[in-house]
Amino acid sequence: MNEELRALTERLRREAGDATESERLDRLAATEDPDTLAEVLTAPGQPLWARELAAFRLGLAGDRRAFESLVLLLNHRDPPRCATAAHALSRLGDPRTARAAAALATNELRVAYALHPVRLLAALQAPESVPALITTLRRRLRPHDPYRRVALACVEGLGTLGDERAREVLNDALAHPALAEAAVRALARIPKQRG
Repeated sequence: MNEELRALTERLRREAGDATESERLDRLAATEDPDTLAEVLTAPGQPLWARELAAFRLGLAGDRRAFESLVLLLNHRDPPRCATAAHALSRLGDPRTARAAAALATNELRVAYALHPVRLLAALQAPESVPALITTLRRRLRPHDPYRRVALACVEGLGTLGDERAREVLNDALAHPALAEAAVRALARIPKQRG
């Protein structure tokens, strides 16, 4: 069992509760049958912990049946669930992932939950990544914005991507003390223009 799966099963074991559910968790963690895992995602009445475990395992295996469940978990109010979903989505290889992450990252109604979609966009390095991170960061540069962790993740992600299009918004981020140091590092990663 890899470290990510071990950490996930330990967290979910606390949710599963009684011995019967704990045994079921162990079976889901150990099964090699993707159809058994996929059935958990579609069968009615499944507990959230079981759906999360099944989606995570299918995502790591590159089984696209996990996509919808992982996107829902990426937008969950519980940060550990978001982190688990982002990890699995980054390995899933589904072409819809970047578009979904961009939609979540730029949704102002869900900005409190945008941290993991933002980080996922940086990891994916997809065509949608830079525009979505620029949009999200620009909104976070408003006075008294409470989502500094999201803003910092955008700055760091834009630095990772090193795209010229981010130069203007990163220069604007220099005026924000909580972001300035990261913005300097991010700007240093953007290749200098010739001319």
